[in-house]
Amino acid sequence: MFRKATEATIVAILAALAIATPVVDTHVNKVVSRPNIEPFPHNSGRTKPHSPPRTKECTVAALGGGKDDAPRILDAFHKCNQGGTVILDRQYTIATALDLTFLDSVDVALSGSIKFAADIDYWVENSFKYAFQSSTAFWKIGGRDVNIYGGGVGVIDGNGQPWWDGFARNSSLLRPISLVLDGLQGGSVTGIRMINPPNWFNLIANSSDILISDMVLTAKSSNKNSVKNSDGWDTYRSDHVVIQNSVIDNTDDCVSFKPNSTNIVVQGLRCNGSHGISVGSLGQYVEQYDIVENVYIYNNTMSNASDAARIKVWPGVHSEFQPILSGGGGSGYVKNITYEKYESINNDWAIEVNQCYGQSNKTLCELYPSNMTISDIYFIDLWGTTSSKHDPKVGTLVCSSPEQCYNFYAKNVSITSPKGNSKWVCSNFNTSGLEGFDCISG
Repeated sequence: MFRKATEATIVAILAALAIATPVVDTHVNKVVSRPNIEPFPHNSGRTKPHSPPRTKECTVAALGGGKDDAPRILDAFHKCNQGGTVILDRQYTIATALDLTFLDSVDVALSGSIKFAADIDYWVENSFKYAFQSSTAFWKIGGRDVNIYGGGVGVIDGNGQPWWDGFARNSSLLRPISLVLDGLQGGSVTGIRMINPPNWFNLIANSSDILISDMVLTAKSSNKNSVKNSDGWDTYRSDHVVIQNSVIDNTDDCVSFKPNSTNIVVQGLRCNGSHGISVGSLGQYVEQYDIVENVYIYNNTMSNASDAARIKVWPGVHSEFQPILSGGGGSGYVKNITYEKYESINNDWAIEVNQCYGQSNKTLCELYPSNMTISDIYFIDLWGTTSSKHDPKVGTLVCSSPEQCYNFYAKNVSITSPKGNSKWVCSNFNTSGLEGFDCISG
């Protein structure tokens, strides 16, 4: 479906994204119905769970004027839990933290918009805190059998600009994620436009059997302070997840598979301006054993990014990478990862494998190789171009030791730099499975 993307197509997509900012009023929008969306063409290894029809409705009236609608939204979820639909068809403000992890068999019909208040002092103290990478959240949604759908018109606005401005002054500012699915067993998020997250757009944590589809994500700064860490989706301690048929214009990972992400499918995405569809980072925390296994990345397009396909793990020694991002020395493995039918348009690297993430001292990394094993990695039917940044090199696959990297395979990979070059940096692993690669040392 998304096999080829011309420059005109990308321009058209980005033009469409520019109209995503909702008008601030409290008018009523048409209620959207739950769509019948299935994982296609691939699922995560098991079928989507059955979700019975809902039998009651709770419509939330908005206060308007930037007043906090969180208490009314919470009340509606209590009333319509266990078999109902919460209707959000107006313009809402969420100004207080909202814990919705008690849900059971409930839908959310979002044809209006949700905007998070820009009270940084409040959110720093009261947002939900996660130990992993100092993540925080405005709200969290969990439970069983929850479907959130927007029919292509519903909007979640993270109101990120004040946070990016604040981060420019204080790089230790912890910025919330726009939407966290935490402990959700069976559910979906479809047809929603998300704009300007303070941090990541989405985190799927401690969840299983999740379908994400038909989303439009865009992050744009209105001044010199750039968008920061706007990952499209991060998966964490989650199993059987499908992310598909969506458009993402951001500045960090389009999708990132964090620790203990298993049986994941990513298909039909158009990503622009990101850091790639990435495994990791992993091995950050010494006391943890990280696994990413059985990930299938199929029929996607990546443009104007630092990487298209990326695997990043920390070395076996502690590294100070950023003010709120440091680590190394953790253990675990990455196994059975497939990138298939993947178009690269003007990305700095078509493929990057890095076992020294966060550590610029190559000698130190080789003295303390990663405790993370990377194996059974497949690159099949990749084509397109890189940027001129690393010309003549188009990809880099650098392991910290051959004992920790093995069974790499590539077939029908046709990537060139703007000048037609196609050199690959390959080191510390057996390259015999890389069909047609012209490998050079770094």
